[in-house]
Amino acid sequence: MTILSSVAARRASAAGLALTACLTAAPAAFASAGTAPMAQPAAAPSEAGLDRYYQQRLDWRSCIKGPDDTTGRDLEKAGAQCADVTVPLDYADPRGRTITVAISRLKATDTRRRVGPLLINFGGPGGPALGDPPEMRKAMKDVGARYDIIGMDPRSVGRSTPLDCNWPVGHSIYSAGADRESFDRQVALHKDLAAKCRAANASLLPHISTRNTARDMDVIRGALGERKISYLGYSYGTYLGTVYTQLFPGRYDRMVLDGAIDPRRYNPRLLRGVEKENEQALADWAAWAAKRHDAYGLGRTRAQVLATVDRVVNASARGLTVGTGSDSFRLDATQVPTLIFGALSSDTDSARAEFGDQVSTMAKAADNRPAPLSPEFKKTLQEMLTSKNSQYGSAQTAILCGDGAAPRDPEVYWRDIERSRAAHPLFGPLTNNIGPCAFWDRPREEPTRVQHDAAALIVAATGDTRTDYEGGRALHGMLPGSKLITVKGANQHGVYLEYGNACVDREVNAYLATGELPAGDRTCAKTSG
Repeated sequence: MTILSSVAARRASAAGLALTACLTAAPAAFASAGTAPMAQPAAAPSEAGLDRYYQQRLDWRSCIKGPDDTTGRDLEKAGAQCADVTVPLDYADPRGRTITVAISRLKATDTRRRVGPLLINFGGPGGPALGDPPEMRKAMKDVGARYDIIGMDPRSVGRSTPLDCNWPVGHSIYSAGADRESFDRQVALHKDLAAKCRAANASLLPHISTRNTARDMDVIRGALGERKISYLGYSYGTYLGTVYTQLFPGRYDRMVLDGAIDPRRYNPRLLRGVEKENEQALADWAAWAAKRHDAYGLGRTRAQVLATVDRVVNASARGLTVGTGSDSFRLDATQVPTLIFGALSSDTDSARAEFGDQVSTMAKAADNRPAPLSPEFKKTLQEMLTSKNSQYGSAQTAILCGDGAAPRDPEVYWRDIERSRAAHPLFGPLTNNIGPCAFWDRPREEPTRVQHDAAALIVAATGDTRTDYEGGRALHGMLPGSKLITVKGANQHGVYLEYGNACVDREVNAYLATGELPAGDRTCAKTSG
């Protein structure tokens, strides 16, 4: 379950979380910052012991790892190459253990107007991006040819030095369910998930964090031989970009942050507060599905479709079996709300149609009728309910828990669940539920504080169901040099190149081509041409 990014959901094969100056070599931010101000004098690489990382020569080679490596073949076909960047596991001990961060590079073809490297991140947290430069180059059209597009699997993700908690499930985002007994089972589950992760990755876990990923990004910049690097981040990737601009002011060029997070609200419970946006998105989808009753059989009015959803959720308290034979799955009231939540990150027809198929299948199961699975729904359930997606869920959770502390007392969560249940009966028990971070070791560093301005271009949709619109506005306010593009009326998380909105694509491409932000903030209609 990708918490934040619909973009990452497709790329990470999960059901569906970057900001922005004197060029210095290795800032004091590499040390554990605690609560000290971040605007500190920079240290030379030799002083910090990081020169061997910044000055390493990258071994560019074929991206193909084996005969079944479709990602590698696609990269090779596009002309991309791959390399492993060596970074310290612990930046406070640069002479200690090292790990590798896997990157790909699709070099600029418009060399006369080349801007430099553009590093991309699609959120998650924990979403891989090594395989994405060819798709991005194509989607960006002419402006993409001016950049060396850099795909990165962040530390602990994908082809980088991996972290895997060996979980029996693919993620840790579930609803508390209908009652205290269900919540108590959730407490036991998440305590066990945390214990499994600690047992399997004791030496890695303390160093999996957004701050360390940002430090890795700067090593990548140095190893590429570049003074500055541009960045395109979606969802959680906007927070990663924010952290980079604060740790390394002056080392970024053009910065696009789509689906932005208010960094003051970023913590392991970051889903709290998006209940209303998801309720609205569900109601809007229900109106869409009502017009397609012949296809999905969910009701001919919005109210009837929403009643069908309620019936499915209520039936899940007793258990729903979807699929047939060996392809069957048992769903309960902690899982069905998660499926619904995961389907609401986009209001495109294709996303709504996939959700329609899921609800139709679960409605048949609720009526004790045969409920065969489409290939897409089967894949979603495999990744959610089996160990198939353990590495992705492990990395996502490790990043969140490594970035900020969560309450330790289960009673805090139970009180929040009960308070939210009356107003938000479907989503409140999910967004307020306990998770593994309640049982994690405390983060080694304090969260990053925004103390430097950044001339970023921020994109935000008013109906974003993952990072609400207020988060984009808040980030814009914290960065006075930024500009904000607002998409009115869209229940969409991730807009640029993802939504087919010509207005947004035009504004962002113009900025990436020229480096000049719009003269003022912009508003694009949902269906802008």
